[in-house]
Amino acid sequence: MSTTAIINARVFDGVRTLEARTVVLDHTGILTVGGQVPAGAEIVDAQGGTLLPGLIDAHVHTNAESLALALRFGVTTELEMQGTNTADNRAHISGNDALADVRSSGFGITPPGGHPSELFPEGFRPGPPPGTARPAGPAPLMPFSTTPEQAVGFIAQLIERGSDYIKFMVDDGSIEGHPGLPMLDGATLNAGVAEAKRLGMLTVAHTLTIDATRMAIEAGIDGLVHLFMDGPHTDEIITLIRDSGAFVVPCVVLDASMMGISGDELADDPRVASRLDEAWTTTLRSSFNHYPQGKITDVLGSVRALHDAGVDILAGTDVSMAMPFLGGLAHGASVHHELQYLVRAGLTPVQALRAATSTTARRFGLTDRGRIAEGLRADLLLVDGDPTTTIGDTLNTRAVWRRGTRLEG
Repeated sequence: MSTTAIINARVFDGVRTLEARTVVLDHTGILTVGGQVPAGAEIVDAQGGTLLPGLIDAHVHTNAESLALALRFGVTTELEMQGTNTADNRAHISGNDALADVRSSGFGITPPGGHPSELFPEGFRPGPPPGTARPAGPAPLMPFSTTPEQAVGFIAQLIERGSDYIKFMVDDGSIEGHPGLPMLDGATLNAGVAEAKRLGMLTVAHTLTIDATRMAIEAGIDGLVHLFMDGPHTDEIITLIRDSGAFVVPCVVLDASMMGISGDELADDPRVASRLDEAWTTTLRSSFNHYPQGKITDVLGSVRALHDAGVDILAGTDVSMAMPFLGGLAHGASVHHELQYLVRAGLTPVQALRAATSTTARRFGLTDRGRIAEGLRADLLLVDGDPTTTIGDTLNTRAVWRRGTRLEG
């Protein structure tokens, strides 16, 4: 089994920069941090570079092709917030070191006709074209719920099917231009969250407004996988979130896209353009543009207020498919954009890096990753420069390892 020694590196371990300059790894994980280089090890001289834990995107919708793209940008784990990559359906991903690893909620609990049905054009069919064979395996569980009893009943089924956490959609469609969309009521949300927590599951909620945020927090949700964008924050909502202990995945890049802000600036960066095909470039240069009246300054102010209050901020994007109506985002690349937005909001580069590594791993119970420490997975990103002082340096990719296997190309 080959051993690799990364030497002369500035090592950011997911929390802080270490004095150690050498990390030794193989396919079983990180062997040592600091110390001597073992005889016969392959040497990677990281002089002038920084070694980071592989990045984690805490909000995606993904497939194998997208996981490969994410890995090219040093994103070694994606957390799916609506999709099919549950534990019963991802063996082909977990064992493939050319793809980012993945965890999944399965499909979120929502009423029939509720979010996200309004996002897709009439007649849109995700997945294989009509007439082609459905992929092997059972059809995904669609936990449509309009009563507390239905929501409670679906929790055990989602767990049995391999959901890693349970997601609830709390959305009346007002942000997406579809006011009056069917939405979970308080009793149904409360019952579902309570049952999931009784069974030991992490719970997360899709919330785009302050009112939906309040509903989810009062239901006892563990994390918000969006940040409200319908106005500036209030002291009351910040205090409510802080006191609950919930984490927040702001997905600022998604909020910007909803407001009509495309990813042109990111797409113009040659470090990004060189890694995207035409479909993803076109998507990144587009935007959702459902809420042009929103103010990105309000969103950034809310991120700052939450962070200052001690709320855990996690880096996520809500990236999905390479389609312009889901635009402004691209797998992997948009994590780096999100880090830049977090710094614009007032986090230091180190605090932003924690949001994409150790903080996300801790909040999602991913105890084997998110940090550089002996015994953990060798999911690593080596970049030129120093992103602990200049966050844009995260895009200076020199090498990526997934489970100790260096990504080719």
